[in-house]
Amino acid sequence: MESYIAPFLLAAFISFFATPLVRKLAFKVGAVDIPKDDRRVHKEPMPLIGGLAIFIAVVIVTLVFLPLDREIISILLGASFIVVAGIIDDLRELKPKTKFTLQIIAGLILILGGIKVEFVTNPFAINSSLLHLSWLSIPITLFWVVGITNTLNFIDGLDGLSAGVAMISSLSLMVVAGKFGYTSVIVLSATVAGACLGFLPFNFNPAKIFMGDTGALFLGFMLAAISIEGVMKSVATIAIVAPILILSVPIFDTTFAIFRRLLNGQSIAAADKGHLHHRLLNRGFSQKKSVLILYGISAIFGLFAVLVSNANSRQAVYLSLALLIVSVLVAIKLGIFEKRS
Repeated sequence: MESYIAPFLLAAFISFFATPLVRKLAFKVGAVDIPKDDRRVHKEPMPLIGGLAIFIAVVIVTLVFLPLDREIISILLGASFIVVAGIIDDLRELKPKTKFTLQIIAGLILILGGIKVEFVTNPFAINSSLLHLSWLSIPITLFWVVGITNTLNFIDGLDGLSAGVAMISSLSLMVVAGKFGYTSVIVLSATVAGACLGFLPFNFNPAKIFMGDTGALFLGFMLAAISIEGVMKSVATIAIVAPILILSVPIFDTTFAIFRRLLNGQSIAAADKGHLHHRLLNRGFSQKKSVLILYGISAIFGLFAVLVSNANSRQAVYLSLALLIVSVLVAIKLGIFEKRS
């Protein structure tokens, strides 16, 4: 129990006290989001780079509780790189191609540190046989890291949404990683969750600061790295299913957004008001209620991932497919594929 309680509490403490300092810094350096269109929900100028407080908490607690082995060093280096990229983006708004390139570099840092998806399991074979990916592990790992990094950025549209979903996802990954006894991943997951919790009092509606791309990209990167190191390295079928279930809210929202934009002849990088949180707002829910609904959905998927981890291979796949079908039907009901400018 000490392996996750102490890191969780210390990360929350550091993040809570660092956030007001980062808020003052944001105003000084001009990292402020001024609402320029009706896609933004906030109406007043809001300081960005709040994710810097989360990053500081995670780095300090990681250095305190974990040995600096090759994997941890690569995670911290990659995370530092992505945070610098996020700060630059919050200050001057990088082009999508530049952001994409920087995310690939951060992913390569992880791979050089030995953190990559090396095999997948066949749930329908006896004893869940392994399929080694060989050279394919590099593009698959990059796809996962860049994809998850961006999903957290995509859903960062309401006060407290990304931080809360990241916290719930981290706790879910911690429980599943605990099933396999991965102590370092348990500590990392607890640390990220605690840092998010310490930030939320300042970010939940009405927010006093936004995490910005600094925080959204950092949290997405950390969740991607933790899921590879803590779950995908397991030979169990849950290694494939669990991370997708745990990160289902940002994954599904991003996937639906990409399909929606392609169907409507738009660039996949084009911003719109068709995300899940926008749909909930359009149905009359307040910001707080919309965020709490998405928290609830994220928690349900996380709990489902934990339950599936105790099922056999075929059951895990069948249950996950059933949940996917239900999710798509709900998305269609909400009109998630309809164009919203």
